[in-house]
Amino acid sequence: MDNALHEPQTIVLLGGTSDIGLAIVRELLSPTTRVVVLACRDTAKGEVAAAGLRRDGLTVDVVEFDGATPATHQAVMDGIAARHGDLDVVILAYALLGSGQATSRDMAEAVEVAHVNFTGAVASLVAAGNVLRAQRHGSIVVLSSVAGERVRGANAVYGATKAGLDGFAQGLGDELAEDGVHMLVVRPGFVRSAMTEGLPAAPFATTPEAVATAAVKGLRGRRRTVWVPGLLRFVFMALRHTPGPVWRRLPLG
Repeated sequence: MDNALHEPQTIVLLGGTSDIGLAIVRELLSPTTRVVVLACRDTAKGEVAAAGLRRDGLTVDVVEFDGATPATHQAVMDGIAARHGDLDVVILAYALLGSGQATSRDMAEAVEVAHVNFTGAVASLVAAGNVLRAQRHGSIVVLSSVAGERVRGANAVYGATKAGLDGFAQGLGDELAEDGVHMLVVRPGFVRSAMTEGLPAAPFATTPEAVATAAVKGLRGRRRTVWVPGLLRFVFMALRHTPGPVWRRLPLG
């Protein structure tokens, strides 16, 4: 259980090889932390990430987990809890970016991105919520995106999944709050990471480390949402109401 400083003993990262997710884990680590679980599809890559986290007194486990198989998510979460006891922080950090505008033309790719980013993510949140609800404590961190605030034609499928995930996480968070569980939705802008390597950076681009710093600050402050960088909150206040013909001409990447 978190101590008075909101330092977690047990952290679970769904998407255990995510650059942003791992940065959040590193930001959360303290002498109080005893267990980190990296749940990922590529367990070999997960073991490499785990090796970078291990130290005396800290157990880092790698478990097999696939966002594309939502029927398995509850069993994975239940298994982690059975092995390690109460879970203090669960981070949902996996997603597929897709091939931009091509994703909207390729039915198979569109369905894959939608399935993993929304259906899979919803299943993960329900599974994590069920475990934390039973404990009556804990926090969930959801990596959303400003791409969901107003979906762009440049990557409509990805943006739509983030819009749906963001909304579901907020609604589920309101329900879970009655059982002592905290939900934090993190909305980064363009993040320079392995996922976006080779893509031109959008305005207000940031780093995994900056997202992690803001996320952990928001977690400890029991915030509902966090924007990274914070200026994007005000930028999107205007962009949400920008007329369509103007919106389509904006150089947003």
